Amino acid sequence: MRPITGREELDLFSELPYDLNEELAEDLSDGRRRPEWMWVALRGDRLLARAAWWSRSAGDVPLILDILDIEDSASGSDHVDIGVRLLQIAMAATLPKGSRHPEYSRLIPPDWRKNALTRQAVEDRMTVLERTGARLFVERLRLEWRPDSPIPEPNGRLVFRPVHDGEELVALMASVMDGTLDAHGRDDLTRMSVREAVVRHYEDELARYTSPRNWWRIATLPNGEPVGFVIPARNDYNAIIAYIAVLPSHRGNGYIDDILAEGTRILAKQGVPRIRASTDLGNIPMANAFRRAGYINFGREINMTWS
Repeated sequence: MRPITGREELDLFSELPYDLNEELAEDLSDGRRRPEWMWVALRGDRLLARAAWWSRSAGDVPLILDILDIEDSASGSDHVDIGVRLLQIAMAATLPKGSRHPEYSRLIPPDWRKNALTRQAVEDRMTVLERTGARLFVERLRLEWRPDSPIPEPNGRLVFRPVHDGEELVALMASVMDGTLDAHGRDDLTRMSVREAVVRHYEDELARYTSPRNWWRIATLPNGEPVGFVIPARNDYNAIIAYIAVLPSHRGNGYIDDILAEGTRILAKQGVPRIRASTDLGNIPMANAFRRAGYINFGREINMTWS
């Protein structure tokens, strides 16, 4: 059990199939992954398990554990034991002592529970995580808009303008934390103030996108009163709806549909092949808004965390 030596072992690391395999080479080149963060369990030349962390470009520490695989075709149950041992060794060697473990993320099919083999594979990986102290945090829908989906024309109910500055957006983000259905947002509020939570979200994610900030939109009534906002952006892989929300006093009026259509229009005008978004499985109003806007549920994501 060891980290890979470098790019020359990417083929070995990729012997276990997963959606992220095709991104590994570019991630290494761009500094989002490091060989010392990519661990393998080998028996001779045979890959039995692997684990890897991801961070933003030039990140000093791992941000997400987004690869954990075990050989599903192995006989018996020792493949789970091997996964547990690998993850324990890798975490001890990779993560800063005393730090909070990065969240685990697993991309899975939308109907993963209906297929016996897929369900077993997902549950085996969850068992590995649970035996190292992790617990299920949230399951999320992965959503995608494609250019063949129509976008409604503006209906005039709302006016859209660019965000004045970061402070304006932070203030609106603080407002929408009231009654949020987002699991990560609710969890943040158990450990910090509303202001601390939204500033961290803004600085650690939104402010880091290199796509134009003039894509960001505040939605207002014709008299200028804000009712919500949308953050269309590009991450390292896709065009995305990074954040969308309606202020509490304006919820229930259907404004989310107008705001999402505006964000989708902005990105569609860039000629992108797809727009990605995600929302918690339990956030039914937001999931329904994306469905009405023509976004399909092409996958799910499991998030697990350590106390």
